[in-house]
Formats: sequence, C-alpha cells, structure tokens
Amino acid sequence: MKFFRKYHKWFSLIATFFILLSALSGIVLNHRELLSGIDINRRLLPAIYRYNNWNLAAIKGSVNAGGDTILVYGNIGVWMTGKSFKSFYDLNEGFPAGIDNRKINSMSWSAKAGLYAGTLFGLFRHRGVAWERVPLPVEHPRVVKVLQQGDSLLVLTRSNLFMATRSSGYRIFSEIHIPKGEDNDGKVGLFKTLWVIHSGEIYGLAGKLIVDAAGAIFIILSITGLIYFLAPYRLKKLIEGQKRSKLKRFNKSSLKWHNTIGSWAILILLLNTTTGMFLRPPLLIPIAGERVAKMKYTELDSPNPWFDRFRDLLYDEKSGRYLVATSEGIYYSDDCFRNELKIFSIQPPVSVMGINVFEKSGPGRFLIGSFSGIFEWEPATGHTVDCITRTEYTDPGEGGSPFGKVSVAGFIRNNESSGIIFDYAHGAFPLDGKNPFPKIPASIIAASPISLWNAALEIHTGRIFEPMLGPFYILVVPLVGLATLIILITGFFAWWLAKRRGKTAKSGNRVCNFN
Repeated sequence: MKFFRKYHKWFSLIATFFILLSALSGIVLNHRELLSGIDINRRLLPAIYRYNNWNLAAIKGSVNAGGDTILVYGNIGVWMTGKSFKSFYDLNEGFPAGIDNRKINSMSWSAKAGLYAGTLFGLFRHRGVAWERVPLPVEHPRVVKVLQQGDSLLVLTRSNLFMATRSSGYRIFSEIHIPKGEDNDGKVGLFKTLWVIHSGEIYGLAGKLIVDAAGAIFIILSITGLIYFLAPYRLKKLIEGQKRSKLKRFNKSSLKWHNTIGSWAILILLLNTTTGMFLRPPLLIPIAGERVAKMKYTELDSPNPWFDRFRDLLYDEKSGRYLVATSEGIYYSDDCFRNELKIFSIQPPVSVMGINVFEKSGPGRFLIGSFSGIFEWEPATGHTVDCITRTEYTDPGEGGSPFGKVSVAGFIRNNESSGIIFDYAHGAFPLDGKNPFPKIPASIIAASPISLWNAALEIHTGRIFEPMLGPFYILVVPLVGLATLIILITGFFAWWLAKRRGKTAKSGNRVCNFN
C-alpha cells in the first residue's frame, strides 16, 4: 500500500496541472456550437497564435464576384477586395457573433444564384447588405462545399449532398443519395472510433455529457488531491484551536470524496485517458490506417456509408464526372451518383489533417493541397507534379513523412498562370516566386480573434506548449496520458488495499470481542 501511495502522490504532483488543463479544455471542445460566440484576444496567447503574413489559415480560397471584385475567405471570415489585393472591406455582417461562426469553408457566386458561403454551422446567402441563413434538411450542417453547376446549387456537408434548383429560388434543398464506394468494406477507421469514444459523440449528446462528467471528476480529484497534500503543511502552523479542528474535518471529508468518486469512476477515467493518448502522435501513427467493425447501436453504426467522410466536391467538364474528396481518398462518379463511386487508383498525397485545396488547374488537371504540400494532378494518367519543386511526385512508401515541407492551408489565383499559397505557419508566398502578396491589414487582425474552442483545442492537443518545448511538444499528450494512467491505477489500489485492511481489522475485532 505504501508503494502505491508513494507513486500516486508524486505522479499526481507532476501531472495535476496538465490534467486540469486537459479536463477543462476537453469540456469546452465538446460544445463548439454552444460556445461559438465566445472569443479570446490573440495577444493573450503566445506569438505563434497571432496573424502575420496571412498565416493560421487566414485565407482558404477566393471567389470572383463579377468584374474586378474578389472575395477572400477562410478563418478571418469574408473580405471584399480587388484584383490588386491592396484594400479589404469587411463583408461579415449577418453572421452570428463569434469568429467561429464566420469560419468559411467554401464560397460560390453566379449571376443566376447569387453569393453563398458554407460555414462550420450551415449555409448562408448574401442578401445585398448582410448574410442570412439558408435552412438545410439536416440537424447540424457543417458545409464543406458550395458548388453551382448549371441551374443547380449543390451543397456538400460532411455527410450529405443537397441540391436546390433555380425554380425554387435556390431555397428549397433536397438530398441526393450518394451510393457507397466500390471499396466499401462496412468498417470504420480505428482512429475515428477512438475519437468518438474519447469525446462521447459515439452516443450523441448523452455520451458527450458522460464524458463531460468524466472531465468534471478529473477536476474534482485533482483539487481534492491537492487539498489532502497541502493540508498537513497548514496544520503544522495551527498548533491548536477551532481552526485546526475544522481543517482536519475538512481534509478528512475531502479525502473521503476523493476516494469515493475516484473508485466509482475508475473505468470511465481509464477509458477516456487511453483513447485520448492514441489521438495524437506518436501513438496515432500505428493506428492511422487501421479499420475496425462499426460498433452496433452507436453513432458510428449509421446506414450512411459516407457519414462524416465528405470533404470537397468538383465537377470536371472534360470527363463529365464528379470528383468527391473524402477523408479516405478521392472518388468519382461518371453517372451523376446513380451507381457506386469509384476510387482513383493513383492519387496525390493528402495529409491526415485533410484536404485544403481542391480546384481545377486546367482541362482534366487539378490542384490538391494539404499539410502534405500542393500538387498538380492529372487523374487520367495519374501524373502528379509537386508545385513547389516542379518535379514529379514519387510515393516514399510507408516510411515517408505524413507532412510536407509546406503545410498548405489555402490557395488563391493572382493571375492566369500562377497563384498564392498560404502556408499554415508562415503565411502567403507566390507560387512563381514573383509579386508577393500584400501585407495583412491591421483592420483584419483586429477583427479576427481566436475562438474559445480553438484556444481549448491548442491546450488539449499540447500545441500551446510548442513555444517552450519546440518539436518535443508532441510528447505532452502521451506522457501526460501515461502519468494519468499510473495515477489512476496506483490510486485505486492504494484505496482498495486500505479498504481491505480495514475490513480485515474490523473482522478481527469482532471475533475478539465475541470471545
């Protein structure tokens, strides 16, 4: 019992601060939409979280809104500018309060349908002076693509494709059923499974609340544990009197709650800690490509084969086919989604963080950008060229790095033959090395704080410690997770052995008294 108490105590003292941060940030992460109106000044965070040269996915893309008018969009919302990109005007009126509510994934404009924006929380249409929400027939629409094709407006969410026509004024949307992919095995990624278990999403809102409760328990255990550790030092200063007696009773009560709550919640705390450890490198790497059976009667057991898998959509006039980017590769349909989607046998690399650039670069050619770099891809031949080095891409195999030298977060064209790449960390630079992009205006910086949710994400993933630890920040999550497992296991056995010894002592006393 002394062994377990010793290691429980010292590992707790080392890890309590990080456990508290993880628990608090985890609760915030579980309620993004609810907390989307709360922002934080970027100056309160390390310098790497401040906008400089259009970094941090400030711009994801652009759309020509007629004439010389260009609209750029991304994490900063929507800003109107011209082809010279010298002056920018705020075009975010109408979005709900909070920077999270104007994070734009896609925009589309045409003289027929007008101007649309797809956001984290739905579809919006610009009505001359402000944006207004356009209802979609789904409860939580996370729009990833808005595409105008002929007289139809296509809206792709993470799980569904909807269409509205000109005859309805582009306001009444119906769902287009997307058949499964030809490689569908009825399974789901192990990473996705661990993700929804860790967050509680596997059982919807009820599951989230259970995980919230686990976070609250971690907080309670951390605070009561600190009280139990610090109380003796305070008692030494209180030689006698009423205050000493009250502190003793309080400390005893705190320890009782610590043991009772910890022992009852041990299984869910162990599960939550273990699953969280595998959601970040290095433990993420061995499970990234693994697939497992869907867990019955959970969110994963959806009849929709594309549940939470869609990421982008294009139509290629040359081949007459739709290209669908998903979390597991790029598929195509030659018959307007009447039969199974086929997967391209040769594809450019796309980071596990997802595709960020997916657009045409010429007849039968496409730009594919992600944190793995940016490539020009010709699906008909499989020919893939690295746009940075201008060399043909060769697959490095399983031993290759999942990230490229350039973490592409966005791309816009500044002329017919070239464009501007937006690296997540370093910001804008011209693809052809000429005509650098103008400096980000102070007005955009002032109007673009960081959301509470994003700040919590940086804390929960350990990236907040990168300025102090450099690349070693990646070890924060697995090491804190390992320490937490040790704390939980040693704490449980210290409690269980003490309880067992107490029962044995009481049993022995009863026998002696009887005799």
